[in-house]
Amino acid sequence: MEMEDAIPALSALAQETRLSIYRYLVEAGPDGRRAGLIAVALDLPNPTLSFHLAQLRLAGLVTARRSGRQIIYAADYTCMNGLIEFLTANCCQGSEDCELSVELPAIPDGRAAKSQTGGA
Repeated sequence: MEMEDAIPALSALAQETRLSIYRYLVEAGPDGRRAGLIAVALDLPNPTLSFHLAQLRLAGLVTARRSGRQIIYAADYTCMNGLIEFLTANCCQGSEDCELSVELPAIPDGRAAKSQTGGA
């Protein structure tokens, strides 16, 4: 991920409602959740939810797919992993004393994404 992609993603997450929606979708896993379930779980009116989901989609953090008349939203794990890697790149300037070890969640195709940042 490059700076020009990280800024909109971080900006989208820098709002309480959007961060709550995103964390809920991350917990839901790659299958995602129907918009109605998200609204109920987070006690959000539908127009408010739609607005915030649109912002998360524009930032590349959330995907949407249609299932019949429903729209299913899911966290985009590739984007999330890219953002985490961007934020932790060059941690501790390569110091061998760096203790950061980031275990990234599995991406939707089932592969485990792992990132070790630090001295090695």
